[in-house]
Parts: sequence; C-alpha cells; structure tokens
Amino acid sequence: MSTDASLDLGIIGNGSIAALIAFDGDPVFCALLSPRTHDAGYFDIALDGESAHSQRYLDNSAVLVTELASSDGSAIEITDFAPRYKQYGRYFHPMSLIRSVRPIAGAPRITLRLRPLADYGAQRPERTFGSNHLRFLLDGVVLRATTDAPLPMLRDELPFLLDREIHIVLGPDEVLTDAPARHARAMREATLDYWRDWVRYLSIPAEWQEAVIRAAITLKLSQYEGTGAIVAAMTTSIPEAPGTQRNWDYRYCWLRDAAFVVRALNRLGATRSMEEYLRYIFNLAVSADGALAPVYGIHFERELIEREAEHLAGYRGMGPVRVGNDAWRQRQHDAYGSVVLAATQLFFDHRLAVSGDAAAYARLERCGEAAWRLREQADAGLWEFRSRALVHTYSSTMCWAACDRLARIASALHLDERATLWRERANEIRTLILSRALHRDGHFVDAFDGNGLDASLLLLADLGFVAYDDPRYRATVDVIGRELRRGDHMFRYIAPDDFGAPETSFAICSFWYVDALAATGRVAEARALFEHLLTRRNPLGLLSEDLHPATGELWGNFPQTYSLVGLINSAMRLSRRWEDLL
Repeated sequence: MSTDASLDLGIIGNGSIAALIAFDGDPVFCALLSPRTHDAGYFDIALDGESAHSQRYLDNSAVLVTELASSDGSAIEITDFAPRYKQYGRYFHPMSLIRSVRPIAGAPRITLRLRPLADYGAQRPERTFGSNHLRFLLDGVVLRATTDAPLPMLRDELPFLLDREIHIVLGPDEVLTDAPARHARAMREATLDYWRDWVRYLSIPAEWQEAVIRAAITLKLSQYEGTGAIVAAMTTSIPEAPGTQRNWDYRYCWLRDAAFVVRALNRLGATRSMEEYLRYIFNLAVSADGALAPVYGIHFERELIEREAEHLAGYRGMGPVRVGNDAWRQRQHDAYGSVVLAATQLFFDHRLAVSGDAAAYARLERCGEAAWRLREQADAGLWEFRSRALVHTYSSTMCWAACDRLARIASALHLDERATLWRERANEIRTLILSRALHRDGHFVDAFDGNGLDASLLLLADLGFVAYDDPRYRATVDVIGRELRRGDHMFRYIAPDDFGAPETSFAICSFWYVDALAATGRVAEARALFEHLLTRRNPLGLLSEDLHPATGELWGNFPQTYSLVGLINSAMRLSRRWEDLL
C-alpha cells in the first residue's frame, strides 16, 4: 500500500480510535506528515511489482477493502476495520485495529512493514516480541501486534509468498485469547452487523443515498464514545492551500462544528449522537457566569496549548505541524447559540428515551445569559481571526438564536415567565442586528456598521432569523454569489486576513450556497452545483475542509465534519420525494 501524501484516503474507526488508510493524542502512524528523521510512522503492505490499486468500503459500513495488483498478474485484498458491535446490551468499541490480507490472484509476494513512531515522529519505540506478537513501548502505552503470519515476516520485514489469508490485530498490550483468524472473522461480522443496522434506521433522502450514507457514517466516526465529544477532523496541519501557513490542529471539539454535526444527524434520525454530545456539554467545567471556550479537548481539556512538532516536516513537506490550537484562548460568541441549538430537539422529540426537562433547561439558560450579555460585543468570529475583533453579524445572530430557542423551549415546558423574558430578549437582539448589520444596498454585511461579506450570512434564513423570501436575504444571496463565488466554489470571504488573501474555497460554504439557491427558487441551478460538488469528493466519497477552485484538489484537514454536514443538508433539501421515485 502506498504511503504517498495525498487525501485519497479512507477512514476507519469505532468511537474510540480512528485511522486513515492509504493507510493518526500522539499519532503512532504519522507518515502523512512526513517524519524528518525516521522512515517510519506507518503500517504498510508492499506487493512486489505493484502496478494498480483500488479501495472501497463494504456496503453501508466502515469496513475498508483495498486491492493491490502486480504487473505479474498476482493480486491481494486487504481488509481494515476497527471493531464496533453490540453485546450484553452495550456497545463495544475496543482500542483495536484489525487488518486481514489474502491472495486473490496468482502468487503474490509481499512485505509487512509495521513502523510506529512516538512523540510526534521524534523517536522509534523500543520493541519486544513473543512467539506470535510484537510489542512497541510507546510513551505511556504499549502497542501489541498479534498475528498468525510467521513472526519473522512481521518483525524483520522479510518478503514472503502469501499463500493463505493472514491477520494482524493491533491494540493494547493484552493477550489475544482466540486464534487471530477466528477473532478477525468474528469481529468483522459483528462490526458489519452494527454498521448495517445503524444505517438501516437512517431517514435518508431518495436521491444521492450512497453519498449521504458515507457522510453519515463518517460523522458518526468523528464522535468520541468515551465522553460524547465530536472532533472537527481526524488530522492536524493539512494546509488549507499549497505552501501556506494555514496549518491547524483540528482534532478537538469545536462547539460550533459539533452542533452542525448533531443537527445533520438529527435530520437523518440518528439522535443518539445528540444525546451523547449533550452529556459532553453538560459535563464541561464552565465558569459560574456560563462562559464557554469555542473549543475543548475530547476529555474536557480547556487549555489546548499550541506548539510545533519539530520532527514532522508536514504534509508534502509543507510545515509547520501544529499540536494544540490557540483558538481556545479566543472569544467566539456564537458558541452559546451553538450549544442551545444542539440541545433544542431534546425538548421536542418524543422518540427520545429521556427528554429535556426543567433541569436541562436551567443549564441551557446559563448559555442564554451569556449570549444576552455578549450580543453586541466584538469577538474573533466563526472564522477565528487571530489579530482582529469585530461585532460579527453571525455571532450576534447566534446570540439571538440562543434566546429565541430558549423562549420556544420555555413555552413547551409551560414556563411562561421565562418564555416571555427570552422572547423579549430575542426581539431586542433582532432589532439591533437589523439596525446595524444591513448595507445601504439592502443586504446583510459580515460585521456591524461594516461593508464586508462572508458566507455565514447565507445561514440567516436557515436559522430562522429572516424568511427565505425576505428581500434582504435574497439580496444577500445575490451579492455573495457575485463577490465570493469562484466558478463552482464559494469562499468564506475574500478580504485578506492574518495570513493574506484566501486561496481555496471552504467546502461547506459551497453547500450553504446550494441550500440558499434552492430555498430562493433557483432549484435547477442548485442541483447542478450540488452534483458538481459531489464530483470533488475523493474516490471513497469523503471531503476535506477546502477545495482548490482551479484544480479541484482537496486541501485542509480530513475528513472534515463541516463539509460532510453540508453534503447531507443539501441532499436532504434537494432530493425528490420517495413517492416521486417509486
């Protein structure tokens, strides 16, 4: 299997761990980020004379199959997955990766190369071995690889003729009590059963089913089962554009991004992710005044100190590689509305085993109080500007959304006085925004009393702040289409920021534009643009954060939850009804 640096990658995972397959806290397999001093950081399978390769997921699952073919006609099939299954009334998601390799044509000759690294590429771990396993002594954890291949073939990387299926189980330093082949087969079938059962109950649109299913599975893989946190992406430091310094660590839980994920999965009927995420939210250690950081670690860490990993050269050598993200220091006032929006369905969905109650509502009111206090305060905004602060229209609108939804929830709970209070506050914020965020030409602007544009303004109708047929919203869609669109790609903004002028489009913004076109009656145009965006996915149906408008190449961290949320939402909006197709 190739370890070339590209984003034609697949993802496997189970809610505890995740890995990118072409075949990352401290990624032991970090070859994508180019270790400087070691030819390591990967687990690959080299087929002598490899001349072709292909990848696919088994239908409706996170089980990935790779086929390698040789110039002599021989071929092998590699199956990768992370076990996830239901047993004894519980979900099991062990910290384990299972890889099986079998010959499918000719007499293939392969080499197994298992080369983990520790401390972000700084060192190769010490190894020990037994009769059927290798152990790698990493910092704070021991990784064990158990195999039914002859151990010297794995330990010493000896080439050998693959005349039967072999299996490698990677995981904690625990003795495997079953034969690797039986264990791999049993876990594979149980994992397939889990994913196919999960997909079976999704309320998918009639059109673009495969694209939506793959996006939904990937969003599910982005949630850490231990706490309910949802990470923005699985990678760090894939640059937003070639040769740029826009290299960030996205392996954390942004409250905004997670809210988008929850709402998209809710639309598909996968409400368990919302319930698990709200447990995460309610367990965050917030200050007495309800203050929230925009981003946290998956174990509720607040301080995500940003540093550079000096032993990694970066994706295609384009460093720096960053660990941590200083966005935790910022003030992004949309976070409060994001939390309330993520929780709102809890109070209205009668399918849920545990509905929202007065106690849950009281917790959310702390977010509302913060939103009310910050409604016209400057912040870094959802695009996380590092060197300037403005009163961003989107942030203030999300403060409005927090108050608006709290009013609706209070009404549902028959808390009439609270409903009146929050409705009055929502109305006051709305009046404020309409007085300070409208351009003289009749469209919304990105910040109070300004003239700029950004793509988040496309969300004002989806949030319910204005109607889709409101002339001010239609004018906003039109001007954004003229100013921020480049071909079939939509930029977040075009004005220079801390790092110069943006070079690539932000994928979810293109989907927001699709939604806005459809909602304002330009459905044919929206469908054509959506179909084009689908062609920009990698061969496995996944998207990164950014798209290069000239080449269509994927840039930015991968796979990006934002982008896949946009795909799901647009497909749900544009799809014809099932009744029209049957």
